[in-house]
Amino acid sequence: MRGGQVSAALPRLPHSGSDAALVTRMLQLFSVLIAAGLFLACLTAYVLENYTVQQRSYGGAGEHPRGAQPPYPGGSMDNVFWFLQVSDIHISRFVDPQRAPDFQKFCTETIDVIKPEIVFVTGDLTDAKERNRIGSRQYEIEWQTYQTILKKSRVLEKTKWIDIKGNHDTFNIPSLESVNNYYRKYSAFQREGSFHYVHQTHFGNYSFISVDATPSPGPKRPFNFFGFLDQNKMDELLKLASETVYSNQTIWFSHYTTSTIISASPGIRHIMGSAVAYLCGHLHTLGGFMPVLHSRHEHGTLELELADWMENRRYRILVFDHDLFSFVDLKFDKWPVIVITNPKSALYSSPGHEPLGKIKESTHIRILAFSTAKVTSVLIKIDGITMGSAVQIKGPLHTLPWRPMNYGAGVHYIEVHAQDKAGRTTVAGHRFTMEDINLLPFDVMASFIIQAPHHITLKVIFILVLLINLIVIIAFRYLAKPRFKDTPGFFALVNFSFHVFSKTNILYYPVLLFTCYVAVGPWFIGEIIDDHFGACFVFGIIVDGHFLEGSLTFFCGILQLTFFNIPLICYLCWCLLLRCRGAYFRSHLKYSGWISSGLMHISMVGFLAWQAYACYFLQKTYGIVAFLLSPMRTWSLAFALALVYKAWNFNNSTIRTFKAEMKNCL
Repeated sequence: MRGGQVSAALPRLPHSGSDAALVTRMLQLFSVLIAAGLFLACLTAYVLENYTVQQRSYGGAGEHPRGAQPPYPGGSMDNVFWFLQVSDIHISRFVDPQRAPDFQKFCTETIDVIKPEIVFVTGDLTDAKERNRIGSRQYEIEWQTYQTILKKSRVLEKTKWIDIKGNHDTFNIPSLESVNNYYRKYSAFQREGSFHYVHQTHFGNYSFISVDATPSPGPKRPFNFFGFLDQNKMDELLKLASETVYSNQTIWFSHYTTSTIISASPGIRHIMGSAVAYLCGHLHTLGGFMPVLHSRHEHGTLELELADWMENRRYRILVFDHDLFSFVDLKFDKWPVIVITNPKSALYSSPGHEPLGKIKESTHIRILAFSTAKVTSVLIKIDGITMGSAVQIKGPLHTLPWRPMNYGAGVHYIEVHAQDKAGRTTVAGHRFTMEDINLLPFDVMASFIIQAPHHITLKVIFILVLLINLIVIIAFRYLAKPRFKDTPGFFALVNFSFHVFSKTNILYYPVLLFTCYVAVGPWFIGEIIDDHFGACFVFGIIVDGHFLEGSLTFFCGILQLTFFNIPLICYLCWCLLLRCRGAYFRSHLKYSGWISSGLMHISMVGFLAWQAYACYFLQKTYGIVAFLLSPMRTWSLAFALALVYKAWNFNNSTIRTFKAEMKNCL
């Protein structure tokens, strides 16, 4: 009888020993769960501490040296100027033919209506992608189109135009002196590196510091996503920061969010701590999932990522009104436009950087209203109560007398309705407060996206996935193989299959070495930049004697382990389990059934197809040499197929032993 065979082959242990083993396993499982829970708790606490949605206290207006000093916001056109930001234009020769004409209309109609003192274009002036949207190179015609727009619109005669580079503007550029560095030839500002621009007015100076974190040399995409600030660049920025001490206000700007800048000590956020705001682009809207990416740094500096012009046609108006900072993000060609400068938004208040005490002493609500047609009405409500219609003072400035002491307690809501002669109406509003204690919270996800050090986060996740992968297959190698007492269940079979895999040398050692190779070996050798060969590792890229620290490479490493290495191991374990039941490839369906076999094969084919597409992507981005000299991509496909073939066809003493044990219990 089968039961007799099982008893003879695998004698039952005494119940006391069985119970003790069960208790031991339960304690081990409980310990693992506790450790995982503590890790998640620590991670959650870290996120909430650094990217909190709770209100913070910064002490109040007294922190600012001019917190309650005159002049105060009143009913005249004084102590106010405004400027614009636009980002990620992506002029392209291949896609969206309306992008350039719309931008030309922005440079004529929008600029003519708003009349900003300065326009900041924060990077990615051109698209620099090939027709297939995979490869990347600098196209001179894209830069010529950009320059032609500036010339035809005569925008450089109307305002100060400061355009800086983004990562797309440095795709496939070996050095700043390269003939393909078209920024030096076709941009308006043509300024390489970080710099300090001072805007002078009769009521004070305002500092604007540009942070150039673009890599040099500039690799092709996709490994040209993060910005880099080495110690020399950080020292330069520290010097620029020291030049702003006598300015009324300071704003920093760059293409990258601080979360996508790898900076040397003391860190980019620390050295910009005296700035009221940091303006950037780069992340667009994350595919529409995060249309607003705003947050506040530890020292009170606002980080304000602007959605792209490329798809969303966004731009931003920013205002300094009596040194109070206000802004609004806008959709192109939507009128009228409203900016409420007094009282300013509580959400975007920064007591350590702004004289918020001036709001309490102000005599008028102040609104900037712009439109292509004459603005005929600016109606103001506070907490749903109509205050009246503001009076146009000069240009876009409209004011209405008010008594701030009536709103001294709590948080209030101001709402403005503006209508122009064309019958178009816009409604805008925000919360404000006179209290000195608390600031309103930002969205925790937005704060995490634009403040978390993503290169460190990706590195940690990669190491964890790698260690889990290695620990599992090594642990099963040295654990005692299971002995079944009755018909095994699903988890017992999974456990058994991993034992078979880890103790089968012809499969175990190649997989172990390949997993380690992902962490230490060159993924590929190829043209990181056209005509410039280099090597890509998970920890960085070496090209032309320069080392670019790993960033997006860790993300690719996570994908490689998660969607190729681990599925390959699981598939090999499944194959070995069927082999232990007496199956070969041609006969395995009668042991596993059509459905389960079909799901396993389709899944593995899908993972192999994903890897094949990664090989195609590699060839299109870094060339045929990279495709041929890529152990982690191209070679791994042949490696995987060889292992699968071996799993179905080899026959040695190890598999025979496991096959005998499996036969006894089934």
